[in-house]
Amino acid sequence: MDSPSLALTPYRTRPTLATVAELLKPITWFPPMWAFACGVVASGQDIGANWVLLVLGLVLTGPLVCASSQAVNDWFDRHVDAINEPNRPIPSGRMPGRWGLGIAVGWTVLSLLWATLMGPWGFAACGLAIALSWGYSAPPVRFKNNGWWGNAACALSYEGLAWLTGTAVMLGGAWPGPHSLALALIYSLGAHGIMTLNDFKAIDGDRRMGVASLPVQLGARGAAVVACALMLLAQAAVALLLVFWQLPWHAAVVLALAAAQWPLMVKFLRQPIERALHVSAFGVPLFVSGMMVSAWGLRQLQLLQQPLQQLLELR
Repeated sequence: MDSPSLALTPYRTRPTLATVAELLKPITWFPPMWAFACGVVASGQDIGANWVLLVLGLVLTGPLVCASSQAVNDWFDRHVDAINEPNRPIPSGRMPGRWGLGIAVGWTVLSLLWATLMGPWGFAACGLAIALSWGYSAPPVRFKNNGWWGNAACALSYEGLAWLTGTAVMLGGAWPGPHSLALALIYSLGAHGIMTLNDFKAIDGDRRMGVASLPVQLGARGAAVVACALMLLAQAAVALLLVFWQLPWHAAVVLALAAAQWPLMVKFLRQPIERALHVSAFGVPLFVSGMMVSAWGLRQLQLLQQPLQQLLELR
């Protein structure tokens, strides 16, 4: 005999628009959109004259590529979410049947079609980001089963690729150059630590389902140490590069923002599980603010180098 709660729950053949939006997790779109904007700024190009590319790129990195990766992850994580987050759209039954998979595939195709508007580099970067997102969640690859590989794939896609795409698109498909490449990769390393912060809420389900996240592998305290170390080391490396590139004021601001994260990290190291969300909410904004500061530093460097390049071309 059915329970009263089940009897009162209407059977759904399709999800509501609100449920689809929940699956696509708009709150997660900000990091790749921000990284793309950093790449745009770092290119040194006239943003106003290229605003169409900026808008196309922001839509691609956030509402399309990131959203599709969230849908893919929710579909292949539905069994884990049934333990950790049973109210998510798929395990709760609000997204019935194979709707979750259909949306993941449809959004992936839409992302690739949109990327054709971004030139060859934009399309290639989108293709790689899509491949990483499917490889992160879907078997047989499923990078997520190992926290080192899974977090690296996410960090590279969300931060490094998005930054380089922004720079390359603004340069008309040209290679972003060694400065942007260096900062994009270093910030991807720091973002590996940020990705680890998201794993503390799912330790029980990950352990039961065989997902070797860093908190599962290293324990909560060990994973917290690794996350903080990666975030701080990345920012220190960026500051050193900025000093080497004769941008001392930008370096000082990056270091100041890193120092402001330290009190949050100290509390996090004492109470990793309880404080992980606190660092995500207040420490990560400081981290990504440093990204934009360093991007403006590269922009200044590019603007200073342009007259010299033009002079050399005239000779």
